[in-house]
Formats: sequence, structure tokens, C-alpha cells
Amino acid sequence: MAVATNKYFNPSWNVKRTICADGMFYAELNALLSKELAEQGYAGCQVRQSGTRTEIIIRATNANEVLGTEGRRIAELTRVVERRFGFEAGVGAVELYVERVRTRGLCAQAQAESLRYKLLNGLQVRRACYGVMRYVMEAGAKGCEVVVSGKLRAQRAKVMKFKDGYMIKTGQVCDDYIVSCVRNVMMRQGVLGIKVSIMLPYDPEGRDGPSVPLSDTVIVRPPKEDVVIPVEEPVAPPTPAVAALDGADVFVPRKD
Repeated sequence: MAVATNKYFNPSWNVKRTICADGMFYAELNALLSKELAEQGYAGCQVRQSGTRTEIIIRATNANEVLGTEGRRIAELTRVVERRFGFEAGVGAVELYVERVRTRGLCAQAQAESLRYKLLNGLQVRRACYGVMRYVMEAGAKGCEVVVSGKLRAQRAKVMKFKDGYMIKTGQVCDDYIVSCVRNVMMRQGVLGIKVSIMLPYDPEGRDGPSVPLSDTVIVRPPKEDVVIPVEEPVAPPTPAVAALDGADVFVPRKD
């Protein structure tokens, strides 16, 4: 990710300082795009280094609005990033791309923004949270959890937690299957904190969920069909008397 044309990076830095600079660059970039593209369903970004060029892939639910008319909005964002982070302008040092989110119901960032706008429009907390959970579960998620904390009704702050489905809290599976997002809502009575956690479904192709199956999943396979092998009936060996008569002439007396 290190780029010589960016004031955040220097080729002479050691590995530790470069890693810290990469984290600071991504954090500030994510905060900037979250503020600018909140209404377009911003769902995260990915930074890739290609030679002397930095590519930033923006994931959003509404990709057309991020691009804008004839690509004007994405061009404006490119100039903002160049000025904000010190990229050399006009030489293509940084390029922005947009990727549309495949399933909006499985994106925690999109659901957190949706819940945030519902609360700002005056919808009741319980009704808004149940609507988000129902939408997530209908999209195919294994589980969903929504937490809202702050001054909900009275002056006393409290926490409301809503759960549905199956949710894992610890272990490596949590890192693979759980996606979470935290947002702050500036209400008139104070600041509300919301957190949306979604447990993704198993997807062998790795598109809508992780391709690694759960460790405790038990697969019951259908029994195999019985294969009938024909067995010939055993033939009893001939007795000695019958064997002696085989091939011999039998005398039959005449009846006069």
C-alpha cells in the first residue's frame, strides 16, 4: 500500500512505521467515505496497490448514485482524496472504483445506516429494530442482533437488545461468520449508539458468506441403495448309484 506520492508513506520507513501509516490511512479514508456516502449505502472500502498507483474500491448498495451523472461524483471524490491525503493530482496516482453490494440484507453497514435514518425520522426504536431484523433474516442470514443504547424514552439511559436466529460470540468462527457495524445517532435528547451484528450463511462459492463450513455442522447423507448380487443355488452332487447308471444300458424285461 506504500506510495511515494502520498505524504502518509515514505520508502525509507521501516516495516513497523509503514504498517502504522497504512492503518491510519485506511481509518481516515473510511471515516471520510462514511460521511460523504452515508445516503448512498456505503458498506466499506478496499485499498490495493498496483505499481505506482493506488486503487480504492468503494462498496455501496447504490452504485449509480456514487458514480453520479457521467461519473461526476466519483471524479469529485477522487479530487477530494488527492487533496486530503497528498496524492499527486492529474497523474492517476489514485483511482476510485465502485462495487455494488450483492445482498443488502447481509451487509451490516447498510442495515446500520438504515436503522439510523429510521430513528432520525422519528420511528419507534422497537419497531425500527424489528423491521431491520426481519429484513436481515429474510435475506438468508443465520442470525441477527441489534443493540440500541442511550436515552431512548426517558432521561435515564438504558440498553435494548434484540436477537433472532443463531449467533456465535467467540472463536475463529466468529471472525469468519460475524459482520458488525456501529453507528452514532444524534438525537434531540442525546446521542444514541446502535450496533448491528449479522451471522452470514455458509456459501461454498464464498459470495454471500464464508466458504469455510462450521466446525460443529453435522451432515446426514442419504443411505446408499442396496446392491443385490445374484447367487446361484448350489446343485447337490449325484449319489453313487445314480452315477453308476449314467451312460449304462438299462434292461427292461418283456411282458408276454
